[in-house]
Amino acid sequence: MKILTLCTANVARSVMLAYMLSALGEAEGRHWELRSAGTHAREDFAMSARTRSALEGIGDLDGLGERHYGLHRTHQVTAPDVAWADIVLAMEADHVRYLERLNEPLAARTVSFGQFVRTAPLDTDLADQIAVVRAQGLDDDCDVDDPGDGDDARYAQCALELWSMAQAFCVVVADDAPA
Repeated sequence: MKILTLCTANVARSVMLAYMLSALGEAEGRHWELRSAGTHAREDFAMSARTRSALEGIGDLDGLGERHYGLHRTHQVTAPDVAWADIVLAMEADHVRYLERLNEPLAARTVSFGQFVRTAPLDTDLADQIAVVRAQGLDDDCDVDDPGDGDDARYAQCALELWSMAQAFCVVVADDAPA
């Protein structure tokens, strides 16, 4: 399965989630390819120091970080990124709206990550899960708050929230084959 994680600047939330899903997928033997991007990203910057620190604070991610943290470079989302993905996991409802404004057909596989892990039906394929979540309409209450400009504690809190949600995603998405 090809997963694109999406936030605003591609320096915190989408990066954290991509690393977490990569670690979980690897640990569970899933065949996931992951990319991350931002709706308003400046190209080719490293992840923020606070993001790295927050990821390092998740003990279950030990071993992944040192091999990969330096590899991340920020990226502005493009139509080819969205076309590549089987699912786009957006951190906010506004990120879904952003992609819909750019190209509604491509946005058909884009969901709010929080809404997906809370409401996607179990025991069905990915396409059906996405369709059910999208049919509900966007729920801004499911957004993952941006820790940007926050202190280390705010980043750590965001990482813990995403870690819990990433583990839930692994339960909700039982099959790693694209729909």
